[in-house]
Amino acid sequence: MEAVLVKEKKNSFDLKKTFEKLAALSSLIIMMIFFSIFSEYFFTTTNLLTIALQTSVIGIIAIGQTMVIITGGIDLSVGSIVAFSGVTSGLLVERGVPLMLALILGILIGAAVGVLNGGLISKANLPPFIATLGMMMVLRGLTLALTNGMPISSFDDSFVYLSGGTVFGIPNPVIYFISLGLIFNFILKRTVLGKDIYAIGSNEDAARLSGVNVIKTKLMVYGFCGFLSGISGIILASRLISAQPTEGAGYELDAVAAVVIGGASLSGGKGNIIGTIIGAFIMSTLRNGLNMMNVSGFWQQFVVGIVLLLAVYVDQKRKK
Repeated sequence: MEAVLVKEKKNSFDLKKTFEKLAALSSLIIMMIFFSIFSEYFFTTTNLLTIALQTSVIGIIAIGQTMVIITGGIDLSVGSIVAFSGVTSGLLVERGVPLMLALILGILIGAAVGVLNGGLISKANLPPFIATLGMMMVLRGLTLALTNGMPISSFDDSFVYLSGGTVFGIPNPVIYFISLGLIFNFILKRTVLGKDIYAIGSNEDAARLSGVNVIKTKLMVYGFCGFLSGISGIILASRLISAQPTEGAGYELDAVAAVVIGGASLSGGKGNIIGTIIGAFIMSTLRNGLNMMNVSGFWQQFVVGIVLLLAVYVDQKRKK
């Protein structure tokens, strides 16, 4: 009798986990069907590639944000890192630094800012929200000061290929996005670092007592987040053919929304890259579909906010 009850409980638990994993994907499919009914142009190859392209920049940032949120933290500086990395690369090119070296340095600067965030949080014991909020304002102010609020257009035509090129008809940014998603999904699921990230998010004190180097892990996690934000900054600058000091504004909220919609918990210990990728596509699909239905940008922001609130509400209910 007890064996039967244990088996039924296990089956119920497995069914619940399966439903949670498929919830985001099912929502995306339903959304796509809904918008395709109201617009004959929605389900076309051109529009689907447009959605994928729009998803790539936020999606790459969200991959880094996923690891941060799994540890129980949050990074609000990612949007400012996007602008700072692009502007830094542009300023270096203006001063005669070869383009490829300038781009690499811009990305590494983004990673360095992420490591600094991790140090403020793990060593100075600042709350993640406060540390990264302060860094967001510092970087945004520094970016505007360095450029006097003006865009930098020092890049040559070869720079455009980074985001304007295609491989078998698929835009380069989409390939970067999927490739990085697979790499960091492997890191989270198949490496010791990934296990340490989940352990810290589940119970930081227990992880520390179990031998996990919490400080080192947080430095790496926030460093990765800054690194990926730097990549997004370069991609965005390539698409615009200039580095805008105001670019990336609000991206931190879109990245968090993608992660939460993808099934991650803001209290840490739960989340995965595949879910985040789906969450990022949900955000882009929603905006694209609303555009095709001629819904104003003001109401689009309203709808996105409602979706985020529902995702957080579902997360809270799931924890209870």
